[in-house]
Amino acid sequence: MKRILSVLMENEAGALSRVVGLFAQRNYNIETLTVAPTEDETLSRLTLTTVASDEQIEQITKQLNKLIEVVKLVDLTDGEHVERELMLIKVKASGAQRAEVKRLADIFRGQIVDVSTNAYTIQLAGDSAKLNAFIRAMSESTVLELVRTGVSGLSRGEKILTI
Repeated sequence: MKRILSVLMENEAGALSRVVGLFAQRNYNIETLTVAPTEDETLSRLTLTTVASDEQIEQITKQLNKLIEVVKLVDLTDGEHVERELMLIKVKASGAQRAEVKRLADIFRGQIVDVSTNAYTIQLAGDSAKLNAFIRAMSESTVLELVRTGVSGLSRGEKILTI
């Protein structure tokens, strides 16, 4: 099962490598990873996705909480949450294809952010399922290049991750 973990951690050198090392030592894969400082410059928020069973997530959570740099951790998939990911995708767009690519971008509420004679670069934001659906909607032969940020997420409502 896909899990989204949100970790509040100290913003210091080496903290991220210890978290990633913990996953590597236990042979768990990190599918996406985003990290940036919070409103408190001494803290960073790390959001990662992994595929794990309930038992594996429990083990990962216990091990992460043992790290000195980890201040607080929450499994966002345990409750209501909002998740977003950003994707930039460069697609072949020449001749009659241009109108079809623009139509698909509009349907998925994407924005064309760069235009050349033979290609469009489209920016799309949404949950992972939406981005995957867009990729499937584009024919394999038209996708030239693709980059994704990884998942960022917050709990819905009044629930917050803070110290």
